[in-house]
Amino acid sequence: MADPRGFLEVSKKEAGYRPATERVHDWEDVYEHAANPVKVLDEVAEQARRCMDCGIPFCHSGSAGCPLGNLIPEWNDLVRRGRWDAASSRLHATNNFPEFTGMVCPAPCEAACVLSISDRTTGGSVTIKRIEKTIAHESWAEGIIGPEPPAAKTGKSVAVVGSGPGGLAAAQQLTRAGHDVTVYEKDDRLGGLLRYGIPEYKLQKSDIDRRIAQMRAEGTEFVTGCDVGTTLTVADLRARHDAVVLAIGAMAARDNPVPGRDLNGVHLAMEHLVPANRECEGDGPSPITAKGKHVVIIGGGDTGADCLGTAHRQGAASVVQLDYNPELPIDRDDDRSPWPTWPLVMRSSSAHDEGGQRKYQVAVQRFVGDADGNVTTLVLAEVQVVREPDGRRVITPVGAEFEIPCELALFAIGFEGVQRGPLLTDLALEPNRRGALSCGSDWQTDAPGVFVCGDAHRGASLVVWAIAEGRSAARAVDEFLMGSSDLPSPVRPAALPLSVR
Repeated sequence: MADPRGFLEVSKKEAGYRPATERVHDWEDVYEHAANPVKVLDEVAEQARRCMDCGIPFCHSGSAGCPLGNLIPEWNDLVRRGRWDAASSRLHATNNFPEFTGMVCPAPCEAACVLSISDRTTGGSVTIKRIEKTIAHESWAEGIIGPEPPAAKTGKSVAVVGSGPGGLAAAQQLTRAGHDVTVYEKDDRLGGLLRYGIPEYKLQKSDIDRRIAQMRAEGTEFVTGCDVGTTLTVADLRARHDAVVLAIGAMAARDNPVPGRDLNGVHLAMEHLVPANRECEGDGPSPITAKGKHVVIIGGGDTGADCLGTAHRQGAASVVQLDYNPELPIDRDDDRSPWPTWPLVMRSSSAHDEGGQRKYQVAVQRFVGDADGNVTTLVLAEVQVVREPDGRRVITPVGAEFEIPCELALFAIGFEGVQRGPLLTDLALEPNRRGALSCGSDWQTDAPGVFVCGDAHRGASLVVWAIAEGRSAARAVDEFLMGSSDLPSPVRPAALPLSVR
């Protein structure tokens, strides 16, 4: 059983970051390197003692905590007892890629932890994310993880279009069920946004390569540089396979056509992040660099923080991040976001600790450039955000305009859904009003035998939700092909995280 006094006797301790003055000069993992790995494992085991194995563990409730249904109290207790092999088995029973979620997931499980009811009284949530990441890394280090090829083949063939976390999860589940699975990726390397959207310092791409090698050994086939609908026609794709899973992401970026948007130096976030990641892969210098420039990032979310950390490492002269929302409080407001909902609090990533400035309740009015068409100045205004009864947000200037220097501007204001093109046209699929692809309760789109999962279905969301949807869609495909399925299905297509309006 769990240690009922663990949280009273052990203080919460997160993994430490490397010094900011050191890490901004390289692209290595931001977390401190373990001088004594055994000591780190002992410390993590102590942290696992804080888990009480609650009677109702909200941490792995799909509506409030983890949509994968990770068996968090079980593997916490196994870690507490030093049973790393068993902990790995329980973790991988629900999560194909815990090293991905352990690095980049914002951990809704921790927000829903019972110890988060009153951080001041309990000392805060269990360090679930840290424990998960440590289990995954220890599993690789000790050779616990290996290929799991199917015991028998079904003779059925499945195409997965897209190699992000949702597509990879669906592919691995279907391969292990005995189907012949081919993953088609339009980029030259596998991983989707994990590869080219998330900076190297935040997710080491060697972690992706290691999982891809495992999947190849299990029998999954991969085709890169294949833009389905163009390089490979939809007719050919459907002729080759008995079912298709669309895991194409939600890569249509939101833009803001303010005056001066067409000046040199004004870009969408992905136009900055993708070439920076390619440079880390050895493809040569990025054509869009922050080196020596005054950088302004428009958008206060995770993508903006990724641009911030990237700008630091490229040697920006200064970085300002803008957010039209008010600055959030440090502590949870029980009226606005009561436990176990996701708390509306101020969050700082490792990139924010490295420098830069944040401005709140401001919005871009226009860009000003020089005679050569290069952006030099950004004109801002203080604003007020009002939510209309229909849910729309109206942003209204309420103060005088002012200027800040700007030689590189990056729009990180979200995504509008799937990118339209021949693939969707030839499948006769039209995005819904959210820009996503709708499906029935069986994850099947209006095109028979074509399923959807991840951001393509949900809209831009979390890695953990993409994996959960990939696993659930795999179950639906297996049932479609075989009449029944033993694969797990952690979420329904209409599932939403618990929230308060």
